[in-house]
Order: sequence, then C-alpha cells, then structure tokens
Amino acid sequence: MQYGLSLPNGGVCGDARVLAELGCLAEEAGWDGVFVEDYIVHQSDGAVPTCDPWIALAAMAVGTKQIRLGTSVTPLSRRRPWKVAREAVALDQLSNGRFILGVGSGDAGEAGFSRVNEVRDAKERAKMLDESLDVILGLWSGEPFSYQGHYFQVQEMTFLPAPVQKPRIPILVGGGWPLKGPSLRAARYDGCCLYKQHEPGASSDWTPDEVRALKRFIESHRSEQQAAKPYEIKLGGRSRSEDWEQDRALMKSLAEAGVTWWVEYVPAGELEEMRESVNESPANLVRAALQAIHNVARHAKDFIHIGIFLGAQAYDYPGFEVAMEQQEGQALFALVGEHIAYDLP
Repeated sequence: MQYGLSLPNGGVCGDARVLAELGCLAEEAGWDGVFVEDYIVHQSDGAVPTCDPWIALAAMAVGTKQIRLGTSVTPLSRRRPWKVAREAVALDQLSNGRFILGVGSGDAGEAGFSRVNEVRDAKERAKMLDESLDVILGLWSGEPFSYQGHYFQVQEMTFLPAPVQKPRIPILVGGGWPLKGPSLRAARYDGCCLYKQHEPGASSDWTPDEVRALKRFIESHRSEQQAAKPYEIKLGGRSRSEDWEQDRALMKSLAEAGVTWWVEYVPAGELEEMRESVNESPANLVRAALQAIHNVARHAKDFIHIGIFLGAQAYDYPGFEVAMEQQEGQALFALVGEHIAYDLP
C-alpha cells in the first residue's frame, strides 16, 4: 500500500507558493503522493483565500522528482474537457509522468457551482462527466478524434503531444459508494477514490468487509482486458486520529483487504503545524526509529547483532517495535516493521 497526503487549496494553502512548498516537503519526507483539492471557493466557506490547484501542482512538478501528484478531485462538469486534457498533459510533462487525474461530478452546493450558474442537477452533471471523460481519452490517444455528444462536440482533430505515461495518464474516479452510477464509472477506469455515502453530518472509516465488497463489485464490472491491468483503490481522506494503534490496525486491515493507497488529509491551519504534519511521514518515522536503535547500540558495551527487518511498505506506524534482550552480556537489537518499502541505508 502507498501513502499519500491530501492538501486543501484554501486557507493558508490559498497561496500557490505554500502548496508548492508543502509538495516539495512531502517528497523530502518520503510520501508516495500528494493530492490537492479542486475548489473555486474552498469548501464554499465565504471569502476564504483559494488558489488554483492546477497551477500549484505545476509548481510542485517542477520542484520534485519522484512523488506522484494529482487532483482530488476535479469536477469535470464545470470544465471544458479539451482544456483539462491539455493541462493534464502539460502536468504529465512537467512531472515526467507522475500525474494522476482524479475526477468527479462535484458538489452542487459548492460556490464554484451555485454562485456562478453552473449545472447543479446531479444526473445532468453525471452525464457531463461521462462525456468529458470520453473526450479526454479520445484526445489523449494522439490519433485523429471526433466526438458528438449532447454536451460536448469535437470536430476531427489530432491532439499532440500525447501524455508521457503510457498508455495514458491514470484516472481515479470519485463519488459515493455504494451509489451505482459513480461505482460503475469507477470500474471503467484505472482506480477509485470513492467515499462512503452517509447521512448528512455522519462519518465513519471504511471497514475491511466494505473494501472487499467494493473490490468484488469493481472486478465483476471490468472486462477481461481491463481485469488484466492493475486497479487502484485510494481511501482515507481524513486527518490522523489521536489513537495511533487504532489507525495502524485500520490501515493494515484495509491493505490486506485490497486498498492500494491510504491518503491522509492535512487540514488548512497554521503553516508551521502543517509543515510538522507533512514531516511526520512513514519514511521519517522509520528513520527516527533507526536512529534510536543506532543511539542505543552505540552506547552498548557489548553487542553482537543489530537486526533490521524491512518488509514491503511503510506506514504501519507506530508498529515498529524495538526489542532489546540482554543475555550473558550480549545485546540483541531488532527493529521490526511489517510494512516498510523505502530504500533506506
């Protein structure tokens, strides 16, 4: 399982320079991905400062080399698909093939819909989303393409350059689970970033059984050709709990059920606090544990072995247990990590 950050595009992050800084800091800290919200007015909260996430992602792309970058999510019903296709290819170029396009139909209550006379009907927005995706995929092909939809029309054109990533930029689809429309749409693309549908004001984490049900649904609605390709299930989207052990157990159980991305939300707040949250990454936690082991070992008078067992992916934090056994003057130090995937010296 990979671990990402979800960053707001409002509040202190209403300044694209701040988002660019946090994106670069996330890479230095060892996160696997950064996903930025896409609001016109951040969470429709009055006069809150808000920046364009696509511009901020461009700055992140130039300032980083490895971390994946994406939107979470872009409401395509209020965008022109050919413009999104062009911008996405530019981001894929700037990042050298690290961009992920997260899409959805959007929240009709958001000011980016309600205050500027965008389409608010849910069924109509869903149809516009489907047509937009048709157009984007057709244009990304790099081949002559035309399209006649109800909302969007394209006279034959060849859209170049094609994306850096092959066969194309990955598309993750958002929406409410288990709503049929978003779930079927998600099955047609490269992954999902669905949220659990709740009553207003209610919220709860996904359970392993719910993830398994989602996975079965997706698999049952993918063609044989689609089933041969990897599929991403990106969940999370909330801040860290104060109960580390509970979070650790949840992430481990969701990974075993099939989740491929756990994304942690860092809410807009004081900039220094946000920097601290970004720095508390899986890799930095592992490095801190390694340093603690080193410090203990350095002061041991007699030890014969330091065992470091690294498995396959980090963030089972704080599931790194330092075991020290004293036996006849010999010290054994072991750092045990069930889910570690970083190339650490």
